[in-house]
Amino acid sequence: MKRIKHMQPAILVLLACVVAGCAARPMLYPNATVQRGGQAAADQAVNDCLTRADTANLSGPGASAAKGAAVGAGGGAAVGAAVGAVYGRAGRGAAAGAAGGGTGGFLGGLFRSGHNDPIYRAYVNRCLNDSGYDVIGWR
Repeated sequence: MKRIKHMQPAILVLLACVVAGCAARPMLYPNATVQRGGQAAADQAVNDCLTRADTANLSGPGASAAKGAAVGAGGGAAVGAAVGAVYGRAGRGAAAGAAGGGTGGFLGGLFRSGHNDPIYRAYVNRCLNDSGYDVIGWR
């Protein structure tokens, strides 16, 4: 149990990196809208359009991550219970397996997120275009 408590800060940092910086984002052409408003305004416009796409019932990152977490937690609980049963602690094994599997599934879902979905990207591109920005690609 002590090992898990010591790992919590590292897990939180990893999650923050994945959520904030590892997902694909549109790259904008430095047109008059970007030059007039500045990079901070352009970044905010991108974030707004990504949020709109996430809430527009598209196959965005939230749905994929949630599904991955659920599947991972179920599989992790089963494996954890089996391993825990060998050592006489099936309940603890199931809990640890569910936590690990859920986290792994969530992170996997983020990497397989809708940011790679052409409809999701088209939605974000259109949203940015409507605001005067030109998307030149994603990375």
